[in-house]
Amino acid sequence: MAGPEEPLDEHTVDPDPLVQFGRWFDDAVEVSEQAEAMALATAGVDGRPSVRMVLLKGWGAEGFTFFTNYDSRKGHDLTANPVASLLFYWQPLGRQIRIDGSVATTSDDESDAYFATRPLGSRIGAIASHQGQTIDSRAQLHTRAADLRATLDGEAVPRPPWWGGFRLRPTAFEFWQHGADRLHDRVRYLADHQSWRIDRLQP
Repeated sequence: MAGPEEPLDEHTVDPDPLVQFGRWFDDAVEVSEQAEAMALATAGVDGRPSVRMVLLKGWGAEGFTFFTNYDSRKGHDLTANPVASLLFYWQPLGRQIRIDGSVATTSDDESDAYFATRPLGSRIGAIASHQGQTIDSRAQLHTRAADLRATLDGEAVPRPPWWGGFRLRPTAFEFWQHGADRLHDRVRYLADHQSWRIDRLQP
């Protein structure tokens, strides 16, 4: 595993940003309790930005996948303005990765398959919570969840139609490595037809 201030060199990074991401992600798993936690930045049609933490649930050549309530603010933002940025920050390694790209929903089959793997309480919570909407009290939310649990006891818990996945297809990556005296290393990959252009950015 790399040291926390090992230089990041644009001449020695992998030409494929997904391979480079995988190397750094594997390093992060060794030192971070939740290496898959990432900030998701969106903007609505009014241009107002919004950011929150979500969990990476899959990544590869097709993109980076996360799941949420489609009726949440992020869901509405991504439906109206289907572009976003992801940010991973792994403090023990002094590393960040930002990924920009376009966003689309996953298929119903993929969303169903992931939903079925969630613990029962999480599936019930996804149905009980109208994410981001106001509610009178926490007790009301617990009551709603308890009623659903009693109703669905012993039955399969179906994925609600307002819940599912999004996948970000990258158009740019930026790898950031902490350096002494704030002389950090920043290496950017930009999609260039069927390949990637690699540049060093000033800190």
